[in-house]
Amino acid sequence: MTTPPRWDLTNVYPSLESREFEAAIATVKSQIDGLEELFAEKVARLDATATVQELSAVVGEAIERFNGLYETSGTLRAYLQSFVTTDSHNTPAMKKMSEFQMLGVRIQNLGSQFQAWVGKIAPLLEQVIQADPTAKAHAFSLRDAAEQSKYLMSAPEEALAAELSLSGASAWGKLQGTVTSQLTVDFDLDGKIQKLPMPALINLHSHPDESVRRRAYEAEMAAWKSVEEPLAACMNGVKGTANTLNHQRGRIDALHPAIDMARIDRPTLEAMLGAMQASFPTFRKYFKAKAGRLGKEKLAWWDVFAPLGKTEKQFTFDEARDFIIANFAGFSPELAAFASRAFERRWIDAEQREGKRGGAFCMGVPGVKESRVLCNFDGTLDQVSTIAHELGHAFHNECAYQAGKTEIQQDTPMTLAETASILNETIVMEAILAQTSDPQEQLAIIETQLIGDTQVIVDIYSRYLFEKEVFERRARSELSAGDLCDIMERAQKATYGDGLDERYLHKYMWTWKPHYYYAGLSFYNFPYAFGLLFGTGLYAIYQQRGAAFVPDYKHLLASTGEAPAADLAARFGIDIRSRTFWEGSLGVIGKRIERYCAL
Repeated sequence: MTTPPRWDLTNVYPSLESREFEAAIATVKSQIDGLEELFAEKVARLDATATVQELSAVVGEAIERFNGLYETSGTLRAYLQSFVTTDSHNTPAMKKMSEFQMLGVRIQNLGSQFQAWVGKIAPLLEQVIQADPTAKAHAFSLRDAAEQSKYLMSAPEEALAAELSLSGASAWGKLQGTVTSQLTVDFDLDGKIQKLPMPALINLHSHPDESVRRRAYEAEMAAWKSVEEPLAACMNGVKGTANTLNHQRGRIDALHPAIDMARIDRPTLEAMLGAMQASFPTFRKYFKAKAGRLGKEKLAWWDVFAPLGKTEKQFTFDEARDFIIANFAGFSPELAAFASRAFERRWIDAEQREGKRGGAFCMGVPGVKESRVLCNFDGTLDQVSTIAHELGHAFHNECAYQAGKTEIQQDTPMTLAETASILNETIVMEAILAQTSDPQEQLAIIETQLIGDTQVIVDIYSRYLFEKEVFERRARSELSAGDLCDIMERAQKATYGDGLDERYLHKYMWTWKPHYYYAGLSFYNFPYAFGLLFGTGLYAIYQQRGAAFVPDYKHLLASTGEAPAADLAARFGIDIRSRTFWEGSLGVIGKRIERYCAL
């Protein structure tokens, strides 16, 4: 197996110690100083009694300055993330990240001040938008800022909250990342005792040998047990902070800001969740069919990710690359060429190693108009699908860059951020399925698809239930590690039902999912389900329209930061407030389950 690559960001800055990096830090400081001066000299003395001309000039200048600041700071943040997410032992990088986060507090304060000011001039906002070309180009963001300004504390309170976050919720999140990335387990694999980082141990969920999967599950449970107390403290710190701030900002509940950030409304979320819940009996047919293939009545947790069918195929990283590019070409030569460039220029960090974060993500690097992808490649079809998924995020960024969108215009909600990634996954998996005639290979491919579908529909719903209860109970008292495990198990029972063996669930799922520990973004879960079902619906439209679909799709990706989700979906005739749409997308997955059961 060829060694999976590490990413290269030397075209961004030569090193953390380079003059170019230090110059970029100086530039950010200067940009922040300039905005603070603008606020002190102009913004602070203007309100809705000023003329439209005065207001529009300041709004236009502020937007241009913010865009410049976000480009420089976003580039620095991505560069620093490239070190701290791949090596939690890199103390110098951690220190520089901490220093940069201090600048981030000033940036956050400026954003809050601007949002509050836009709220103050709301009576004249529409006239201001029409009076300045920069304001007009950012009309959606300005209107959204005016609406969200209703949920801000006073300027001093917002400033204090931002500053305290570094030693509070953000510090708890950082601790969770450090603890989970540095935890290792001595594990007997292939006849040798190996020191496995947790991402590598977790990847053994999909090992073809049940004895390996079960031992990995047991080792994982013991490992999380050993660090459950500090991680429970992290959870309490993050969720307690979010509850306090949501209350002070006048939010209805913890879900309120998440819905607004997703740019949907409660009827949309309720329609989607209702359709998901109604689909659980169909998913349980899949669980029971899989259990039967494994010679069991019910699946244990270590069987949920078990590969079935012709499972001996393992991909080298080079084979994964060729496989992805070839299948992207069937959708769009442009997408295939983009993926080729990402591989050739080493935009992907795929090697599993101690100190590296688990999971996968994609981050934009605005200064060079590129992206970088982190994953933990182990040669399975699932990991090939993961790379395709993350390259979808990168292609999403590419469409915005090509369209000349500013940093503010690219501010995409998570619901729509998953569109390209889900479509990419579907392209790859459907293409390989169409090329396969062997029933055992078909079984393996559909199995991989359904494992992913199950995680995004059934497991995501359990995570939604878990987080909802954690927020509600955290408002009354701190939660022990035992409380968190109990909530997680009950949430899994509510969604997986009799499809899983209740004796062997994953009560420690809350420990290692980093999404629960993001101070400024709660309910990271339901947007993934939105993305899967929205992407599935778009793929169905692509199958009807063919190549003519691609230009409209690219335009959609370039515009995801400039309209509510419902408006963008309407371009394709999709009503996301209707349960019918979500049921239709789930029906596609249901047919996949029927095919699986029939094989």
